[in-house]
Amino acid sequence: MVLFLSDGDLERVLELDSLAPVVEDALVKQAAGSVERPERPHYPVGTGLDSEEPLGTGLAMPAYVHGGDYFATKLVSLHDGNAARGLPTLHAQIVLSDARTGRPVSFMDGARVTNARTGCIGGLAVRELAPEPIRLAVLGAGAQARWQTRAIATLTEVESVAVYSPSDSKHDCAADLREEGIPARAADSPAEAVADATVVVTATTSTEPVFPAEALAPGTLVVAVGAYESGMQELESAVFDRAARVFADVPEEVVEVGDVAATDLTVGDLLPMARLFDGSAGRESADEIIVVESVGSAVLDVAAATELYGAAREAGIGTEQST
Repeated sequence: MVLFLSDGDLERVLELDSLAPVVEDALVKQAAGSVERPERPHYPVGTGLDSEEPLGTGLAMPAYVHGGDYFATKLVSLHDGNAARGLPTLHAQIVLSDARTGRPVSFMDGARVTNARTGCIGGLAVRELAPEPIRLAVLGAGAQARWQTRAIATLTEVESVAVYSPSDSKHDCAADLREEGIPARAADSPAEAVADATVVVTATTSTEPVFPAEALAPGTLVVAVGAYESGMQELESAVFDRAARVFADVPEEVVEVGDVAATDLTVGDLLPMARLFDGSAGRESADEIIVVESVGSAVLDVAAATELYGAAREAGIGTEQST
């Protein structure tokens, strides 16, 4: 029997404070090489339908953590034009399979898993690196902007949140966060959002920088989660010029995204996030600007999916079907 878990099922069992240590452990094991994480292909989809330009991007993301009971493959699509259609930009499905036999044990909606585990990256980074009080600026107003804010508010004490997007979506995002008890407001410009912030999160699909580097105050933590390929860029190279150090969830992939490709940084200049958790690297002074770059990893997906599958089984949630 295979357990089917819808987005609604996962919403009932997902708790960010429980998921964050799972993501932390997965990052540590990934840095130690105790995982299997084949290269994930990105490929254009939709070419030839409405024009000769692709309509979106497809990704396949397999992974296994050594010693784990399950392995997973996530299938993802990203379509920027979906906002105009009233649809999510990201769609994803995860297949969780028994590592001993290969038998599939669960098919689950992957969007909430992806959003939550990515949010935990920001939450963990802020917990380890942000100066207090935490005044958060969020550039972007989509699902990931909300999840980053939720995770940061779960793992730390947030004093205020300023949300900026060039569209009116910033007002909806801020209102949604206020309904969840998070003190959020919409900002009129990127510079205004960033000026008073101790933490800046960029969660966009932008191809050009989304805020001016000179707006950063000394001591700011910058968490960039939007750019995942060379053609995407959220941060000016001047942000890295000002940074004391740069952390990355997957250094060998982060070095190729547009943010870092616009600089002189090499993979050796990027510190694995795992070093935050063993105390071997971190903030050394209150005035340092620090950058955390994330592209995501299927290792986090299999870890999160395993946790949620176990929680759903324990709670009796989901729909069982034979294969």
